[in-house]
Amino acid sequence: MVDTARRIAHLDMDAFFASVELLRYPQLRGQPVVIGGRNATPVLQADGSYQFARLRHYVGRGVITTATYEARAFGVGSAMGMMKAAKLAPDAILLPANFDDYRHYSRLFKQAVATIAPQIEDRGIDEIFIDLTEVEGETAELAARIRQAVFDATGLTCSIGITPNKLLSKICSDLNKPNGITILGFDDIPERIWPLHVRKVNGIGPKATAKLASLGIETIGQLARADQGMLQDYFGAHYAAWLTQAAHGIDQRVVANRARAKSMSRETTFERDLHARQDRDTLSGILTTLCDRLAEDLKRKGYVSRTISIKLRYDDFQIVSRNVTVPEPVADAAAILQAARECLKRVPLQRKLRLLGVRASTLEVPGEAAHRPPPVQGDLFA
Repeated sequence: MVDTARRIAHLDMDAFFASVELLRYPQLRGQPVVIGGRNATPVLQADGSYQFARLRHYVGRGVITTATYEARAFGVGSAMGMMKAAKLAPDAILLPANFDDYRHYSRLFKQAVATIAPQIEDRGIDEIFIDLTEVEGETAELAARIRQAVFDATGLTCSIGITPNKLLSKICSDLNKPNGITILGFDDIPERIWPLHVRKVNGIGPKATAKLASLGIETIGQLARADQGMLQDYFGAHYAAWLTQAAHGIDQRVVANRARAKSMSRETTFERDLHARQDRDTLSGILTTLCDRLAEDLKRKGYVSRTISIKLRYDDFQIVSRNVTVPEPVADAAAILQAARECLKRVPLQRKLRLLGVRASTLEVPGEAAHRPPPVQGDLFA
């Protein structure tokens, strides 16, 4: 039975890392700005102004962490190699990432939301789910209060989707970015949700998107009308049933603010297939960035991991994964990277790759076991 009485919000900070940097450098507002250059610290001039690095001058194998909306208009996006991005937006400003600042502002916006609605599920450094079902107030007014509270606490904007469940709210928070509020119920699904591409549904990845496209299914509405038997033939009974439910906006998951994570992962699908040898530098940069971001996730959540895994998808869509159990639990990026490279030694790398992912599991809180660095392993993708 579908619960239509729930009010679940998804709050997503707008271009979070880039927006935090613009608080420090307000003179860059309205300009294309890319975050990710480790050696791109602005230089203070004698007259008090700053000299900023330009993306055109970048040389290396780094990848973009995030970018302002002005930079995204040039086709620049997260996880893109910066050498490629430099061809699309050569005049974009390049700034280094400052994760201490990002964690600080993450805490501020979550604390601000908690003063209005305490039932919060933390989904990352820049997004949360909020259960508003028992919170007094009209939905639009509550959304406006939350958005204003976030801005007052941080000086940053956010976008909010409010629907009867998490799946729909996640979609809706992205519909009116930046600084937007989207509220809809089940009756709005045919008009507002069904025209959207299936990739807008969190849980339909590149492989499933490609399979659905081969069946002539590109929009969520087409998926909702698809024959269930056909979907089962291509995806299996379990995933086919989920696809149908998702297309009709059905999701019974609760907002769980005390659940202990079982694992954390970071992965990215490449814009083109990459080869372990010819594209070694690009893959090395991507792997390092994934491990950096996974380490940030672990530290922010207060976990260490005993098992590190890698996931690869080849150009024929075959997926392989390998894992290694480290002698002592880890949370720092260097240790995760070493373990990931150890996993990579045990997979064939003759075919081109479409996706690379790193996962931390068997999680513990620090203190559950003594910590010492893992043994140094050989390099791969380095």
